[in-house]
Amino acid sequence: MGGLTVVKALQNILPNESIIYFGDTARVPYGNKSQNLIQEYGKEITEFLINKGAKIVIVACNTASALALPLLKKTYDIPIIGVIEPGAEKAYAVTKSKTIGIIGTLATIQSEAYEKELLTLDDSIDTKGMACPLFVPLVEEGWLEGDVPFQIAETYLSELITNKMDTLILGCTHYPLLIPVLENVIGDRICIVDSAETTAKYASDLLKELRLLTDSATEGGSEYYVTDLPVRFKRVARRFLGREIDHVFPVHLS
Repeated sequence: MGGLTVVKALQNILPNESIIYFGDTARVPYGNKSQNLIQEYGKEITEFLINKGAKIVIVACNTASALALPLLKKTYDIPIIGVIEPGAEKAYAVTKSKTIGIIGTLATIQSEAYEKELLTLDDSIDTKGMACPLFVPLVEEGWLEGDVPFQIAETYLSELITNKMDTLILGCTHYPLLIPVLENVIGDRICIVDSAETTAKYASDLLKELRLLTDSATEGGSEYYVTDLPVRFKRVARRFLGREIDHVFPVHLS
């Protein structure tokens, strides 16, 4: 579901491109699965998208980006990008104290993927990660305001935020929907880096560089495929995209 924040950002920045979205609703959450299993899922989904005619694939999930992206990039010729490199580059560009916090799923935090990416940019960067497993169900159930999400966010972030920290990476594509809650907890001193927005900009720049941008002057279409619960997906997608989607197609991967 979280990848829909990337879809929304892409539609804003590249309105004439067509998007094929694949949501692995039958096998989520990925955050508590092994690397081997996530890599296998990633290969199945990438092949599905390539067979649908994709010219570029975005792994719009932090956990899959951390654990499967290197293998996918080696396995397929098509350009494949994740959400971690764009988010890390943006965080490095805005931090002044070189102290950066990262929140995400347990698998993303344990992988230390953001920390490793940031250290390739500057080995003096200081990072601290915090797994926030309750944020995903909050978003999918629509608990985006009020005391419950505030108290959960306050509990997580009170253990993470330091006086020196000036940047916070949202290391899960669900988390942008919680930005108002997070800002209410951390105030305006800390810059929040939204990996969905940074990934959309990164994809736009790459398409221009590779001369793969569409020459169509009309608005691009979108297709949505899921492995389970298409009716629920449509309902939750409205929350992520801010609009209704017409059709969601069920897919059964071997």
